[in-house]
Amino acid sequence: MKSIRCMKTIFSFLVTNILALSVTAQTAVVTTNSTPPTKEKIIQSPVVTAESLLLKENEFDFGKIPQGKPVTHIFEVTNIGKDSLHIANVQASCGCTTPEWDRNKIPAPGEKTNITVGYNAASEGPFTKSITITYNGTQTKQITIKGEVWKTPVTSAPENKELGNLKD
Repeated sequence: MKSIRCMKTIFSFLVTNILALSVTAQTAVVTTNSTPPTKEKIIQSPVVTAESLLLKENEFDFGKIPQGKPVTHIFEVTNIGKDSLHIANVQASCGCTTPEWDRNKIPAPGEKTNITVGYNAASEGPFTKSITITYNGTQTKQITIKGEVWKTPVTSAPENKELGNLKD
């Protein structure tokens, strides 16, 4: 019996110390210039931002496009916020993608504007390009274009000389 009581005591002691250590791990020492260090619980609160930019679509697939034939797509942007929407910058991930937007237009709540994204289709093969929209100070949103560029033939198809035989 004594050994069971002793084991219960040791177990209770260990559980108490583990709980005390876990509480200590959740506190931090906070120092400021005007007051001595104090212990406070660390509280992490999520950052909540009011969304004010709505895109009709976040991604566009051009499908298969011929090499050397530039393509464009228009992304429709709607201001769903309570204040004016200011698009400060639209930056593509590489030089083969060119975004254009009306830098002077500041849509009021409910108004729409467009961002036109062009792709030069110079390189053969599949592509995925991202474009970052910076708006209302530091808020950002990303849109994507993708597709596949196929190599066009260097010369035209050869003349079919047997075509004359079909008429006879």
